Amino acid sequence: MLLRLPTSAALALAASAAQAVPVTVQLHGPDGQPLADAVVAVEVKGHAGKTTTAKAEMAQRDRQFAPQLLVVQTGTAVSFPNFDIVRHHVYSFSPIKVLDIKLYSGTPTKPEVFDKPGVAALGCNIHDRMSAHIVVVDTPTFAKTDDKGQASFDLPPGEHVVRAWHAGQKSPMLQSLKLDVAAAGGTSVLTLAE
Repeated sequence: MLLRLPTSAALALAASAAQAVPVTVQLHGPDGQPLADAVVAVEVKGHAGKTTTAKAEMAQRDRQFAPQLLVVQTGTAVSFPNFDIVRHHVYSFSPIKVLDIKLYSGTPTKPEVFDKPGVAALGCNIHDRMSAHIVVVDTPTFAKTDDKGQASFDLPPGEHVVRAWHAGQKSPMLQSLKLDVAAAGGTSVLTLAE
């Protein structure tokens, strides 16, 4: 399906992309320390969006999920290939996506579409130590923070909405934070509440 924007909307999007500036978001925990391996998703000018074409993979290797944290845009089809010589039984009871992929080897023929934003906790019914998270966000602009708690983006100046999450927080919900991008870009420090 081809999405056609009115000429004024297409011009506004092109102008906004042309004015993008480099921005680094540094995410801190409530203790003030940088959060590595956290999710930072930016809804540019507060606009959310879904996809119908994106694909991703949550593999099983060496009796572990790989990666242990996967970030995808809402509407992404995620496949679950099993590269181990043992079978796995992948499940999630999370409100955003309940799934139950019974004992299997290889790759299930049908990927799972993650069509609601939020955090899905995954496990394996056979191997209790296996766990992972899939974080689903309503924007194509997302990243995981590095070991300094930083994620870099090219964003237009102005006010944006950030959705952030870290495995160490008490709630499985993404937190909403405000991001003000200066005309010259730069670094913004944001702090999670819990």
